[in-house]
Amino acid sequence: MRIYDIIRKKRDNHELTKEEIEFFVDKYSKGEIPDYQASALLMAIYLNKMNKDETVYLTEAMMNSGDVIDLSEIEGIKVDKHSTGGVGDKTTIALAPLVAACGAPVAKMSGRGLGHTGGTLDKLESIPGFSIEMEAKKFIDSVNKHKIAVCGQTATIAVADKKMYALRDVTATVDNISLIAASIMCKKLASGANAILLDVKTGDGAFMKTLDDSFDLAKAMVDIGNGMNRETIGMITDMDEPLGFAVGNSLEVIEAIETLKGNGPKDFVNLCETLGAYMLVLAKTVDTFEEGIEKIREAISSGAALEKLKVFIENQGGDKNVVDDYSLFPQASIKVEIKSPTNGYISKIEAEEVGVSAMILGAGRETKEDILDLSAGIILKKKVGDYVNKGDILATMYLNKEEKLESAKERFINAYTIVDEKVEPKKLVYGVVTKDGIKKF
Repeated sequence: MRIYDIIRKKRDNHELTKEEIEFFVDKYSKGEIPDYQASALLMAIYLNKMNKDETVYLTEAMMNSGDVIDLSEIEGIKVDKHSTGGVGDKTTIALAPLVAACGAPVAKMSGRGLGHTGGTLDKLESIPGFSIEMEAKKFIDSVNKHKIAVCGQTATIAVADKKMYALRDVTATVDNISLIAASIMCKKLASGANAILLDVKTGDGAFMKTLDDSFDLAKAMVDIGNGMNRETIGMITDMDEPLGFAVGNSLEVIEAIETLKGNGPKDFVNLCETLGAYMLVLAKTVDTFEEGIEKIREAISSGAALEKLKVFIENQGGDKNVVDDYSLFPQASIKVEIKSPTNGYISKIEAEEVGVSAMILGAGRETKEDILDLSAGIILKKKVGDYVNKGDILATMYLNKEEKLESAKERFINAYTIVDEKVEPKKLVYGVVTKDGIKKF
């Protein structure tokens, strides 16, 4: 078998076999295929696309290019949740203890953020003492005992994906549904969960900007998951404005805690209830989505989810007192109120611009080497549909480096569109994708 023949075959728009895809992934990850030939094949895939079978073969080969975690010692159906990312997306921090409090085991491996704000691991590390490093035995024991553990992905998971993504990034071959789906799913599948819930964001602050693309990506990933015998469900959810009010690491953790206390923002609570209910269905903890919603709400109202969060924090070395004393989080030395320049109704908040604004303040990374300011970020006071008078506070910025303020402030104010006529907020959930097909709401 020669890589030249595989490139030519895909260039001429023919379907690649499982063996050909495995050959490419194996040889490229070992450095036996040069970047120029891998680039040629990726461009052929980008232009001619992959069918459902090819996408599953690619995902499986990438998954098997590194360690595949065995979680069989954990009792019950392990459910993982993956979000394609957005601004203010602190969902795991509230959702994992919520689902665990309902009896479903949550064994989650997460990543760090690059871009607008930190990833789940960065946010959790704003809790004093919290450790995301766990030996396999402790990880398994924690889930068996407490139903919850979240740790960092090891460098040996899906080795081919890291190398291939770096190449795609510099050869303009990132935006292909099959390549994106395979990249996400190979890591999820290697992490050992039995069932996977995908939160595919759509809109301005999301990776996929249009509804059609978001449904296509969700369907491709659901097909992969089910094609590899993992029950998988995809939700399409809105990211046209930031999720909740908090953007920034410690600020988002505080908002997640408030949500478990019953004081969460309406959109974030709705999302946690919806995703949580589907996770309980996947874990076979409940029979129906409606029963799942009831169970999730009960876990909040009874305080069970908040108690589970304390256990989770303490088990991973963190100070559980942060749940009741927010002064224990990293504190910003400067707080600045951002005021509305005019009267009217907020018709749009460009989530991506808010995210960039928070990144300028120190809440996100522009490069992998950047050190996050875990106290930096933005708390929104007004969202789409709200009326504001000139001079009303739109948000409060939290920062430690004053020289960053003007640049961040300018980006933030430009993210808001204020109009004369009332505007209704967009729906939060646009549809669900299962092995039976697409259901749009």
